[in-house]
Amino acid sequence: MIDKTSPLPIYYQLVEWIKGLIEQGELKPGDSLPSEREYAERFSISRMTVRQAITELVNSGYLYRQKGVGTFVAEKKIEQQLMGLTSFTEDMKSRGMEPSSKLVGFEIVPAPTYISEQLTIQKHAPVYEIKRIRLADGIPMALEKTYISANLVKGLTEEIVQNSLYYHIENQLSIKIDEATQVLESSVATQQEAEYLNIQKGAPVLLIQRNTALTDGTPLEIVKSSYRGDRYKFTITLKR
Repeated sequence: MIDKTSPLPIYYQLVEWIKGLIEQGELKPGDSLPSEREYAERFSISRMTVRQAITELVNSGYLYRQKGVGTFVAEKKIEQQLMGLTSFTEDMKSRGMEPSSKLVGFEIVPAPTYISEQLTIQKHAPVYEIKRIRLADGIPMALEKTYISANLVKGLTEEIVQNSLYYHIENQLSIKIDEATQVLESSVATQQEAEYLNIQKGAPVLLIQRNTALTDGTPLEIVKSSYRGDRYKFTITLKR
């Protein structure tokens, strides 16, 4: 609650109080918050102070505003470390979430020039083009397009790629995955991304391209992913 005798700023106390309600489950994702006026009257504080607290909670991802409707509790973002090379399936299982994939495209195509160059294969050599929606607990998290040389990894099927591709490659084919380079950039959702991820066109997305290699340096895959900006955040630990 608000203690006006405390040295802590009132807006900060309100921030921590609302955060506590969210973290304790008293306010759940999608719940509507009282209006600024209601909070101001309840705690006998100014609406400007309430607005400052709500804005901080929106900026930190706890809440979101819907113009003309109100302020709501946001879904908790999934935090992913960028230091380890893991699959989406491994990431979600480590968080106690149920991973799944919805396959929306699977075919062998002639490699586009930029793909053949990055995979160091002949121009127009056959590659798997795999497009999947990655879900956690049934909620769409990312749209993922993967390119893999069909001459390097043989026998992929729709059934295989709907599960953990890394598990199949390493455990069934005994191909050892070693390292990857990732490039991140911010963008906004295209119409196709919006439809697949159940978000609004123009909503923030995180674009990631991962180039993965085997222990002998052979390029394995190129993965282009669009992650929902409202559900994902990436962190990296830097040491000096």
